[in-house]
Amino acid sequence: MRRELSPLTHAEADWSGITAVVAGLGVAGYAAATALLDVGASVTVIDPADSPVLRDRAEIVEVLGGTVRLECSDGPDPDTDVFVVSPGIRPGADLIQDALSAGIPIWGELELAWRMRSRHSPAPWLCVTGTNGKTTATLMLASILHADGRRVAAAGNVGESLIDAVRDLSLDVIAVEVSATQMPFVESVSPFAAACLNLAPDHLDFFENMDEYRSNKALVYRNTQVACIYNVDDVATEAMVRDADVVEGCRAVGFTLGVPSLSMLGIVEDVLVDRAFIDDRATHAQELATIADVPVQTPAYVSNALAAAALARAFGVSAGSVGAGLRNFQPAPHRMTPLGSVGDIRFINDSKATNAHAAATSLGACDSVVWIAGGQAKGQSFEDLVSAVKSRLTGVVLIGVDRAEIARALRAHAPDVPVVDIEQTGPQAMEQAVRMAWKLAGQGDTVLLAPACASWDMYMNYGDRGDQFARAVAKVISEAS
Repeated sequence: MRRELSPLTHAEADWSGITAVVAGLGVAGYAAATALLDVGASVTVIDPADSPVLRDRAEIVEVLGGTVRLECSDGPDPDTDVFVVSPGIRPGADLIQDALSAGIPIWGELELAWRMRSRHSPAPWLCVTGTNGKTTATLMLASILHADGRRVAAAGNVGESLIDAVRDLSLDVIAVEVSATQMPFVESVSPFAAACLNLAPDHLDFFENMDEYRSNKALVYRNTQVACIYNVDDVATEAMVRDADVVEGCRAVGFTLGVPSLSMLGIVEDVLVDRAFIDDRATHAQELATIADVPVQTPAYVSNALAAAALARAFGVSAGSVGAGLRNFQPAPHRMTPLGSVGDIRFINDSKATNAHAAATSLGACDSVVWIAGGQAKGQSFEDLVSAVKSRLTGVVLIGVDRAEIARALRAHAPDVPVVDIEQTGPQAMEQAVRMAWKLAGQGDTVLLAPACASWDMYMNYGDRGDQFARAVAKVISEAS
């Protein structure tokens, strides 16, 4: 007979005798397995892969008393008390569907982390999701909280493992980046405040359709205690808040790049202002920072700063700390990172633009662009993207396995724009792409890597792709100088 899981609401509960199967021995799975072993559960880890890194982790798990089965695609035994799944496993995967059919309770990474918090004064969660910008907004939030003197960690889909973060009893608060792939199988999580920055098609190779993707994004607001932060300029996020099942008394607070109405944050001239978290908000606005305080002054970055400020203000951060935190913020790499120039031609690395929505934002920040794009399309269409940015394109260089999908959209909507197709997929592909982009560029153009696709067809991750772009650009700049 399976153990009842409802009493397992904190780390000090009686976890002894719980039989847990953890799917995946990546960062999240490894943290889950070691945490469960620490509280006395019986743990088996399964992973279909095998590698030196996985074998090292497996050795540690086994020393702690767990069992690891590498190169194993089997699901949990029918008598398993709980099945803990990593974010990379699709909800429709056979082993998950088999577990559901067998009646085995399934927890995602966030659910386990919530139940692993200390019973005594656990650090509240400020959650950030969105198709694009969530890492930037989460790190901005952490910087603002730090400027206010709070002991904070950025965790989840960025920084350290969320399970490790909740076990750090010194923290005052956790800034949690949440991907839609982490939201399935979450039941009891109750954020102090939560924000969805935007919604656009993505991860359509992971979810069945756009409705399922949206529904999982919207779960970030469920059980929110104090404030649901939404993007006034993206009506889908407001609808998510309207439909959310929240704690009684939780407020809806918007952010906008325009002048804010009541219960919003926004912009007045060049000032970020708050009309939500002040007593006289009906007639006044509190200055928080200036646009000059935002390290990258594109609309996307300013919007992210407003969302981060709203979450921080919901938590009680002072107005002055918002500006200080933004001034101290160091943008994560591969996000609209300037790499230098040759004459009036500049090079920008936005390898983190892994979907069409992100690429549209990047391209929209440049007047005249030679665009390097392509990779794994993840089921996306590029028709709307190309139609929206075609007037900005001087040329396009395509790389990656699904480059034909972008080429098709270019032929339909921007037939006069020169396109170079890079068939090579080896280590010289990016250098060839950069050189061809440079040849296409004229004075005043920007050579922009904003792939609109995932990177795994050719690179270890988007960071590896961005690093290779940066090296190729450095070589071109050196030769031209």
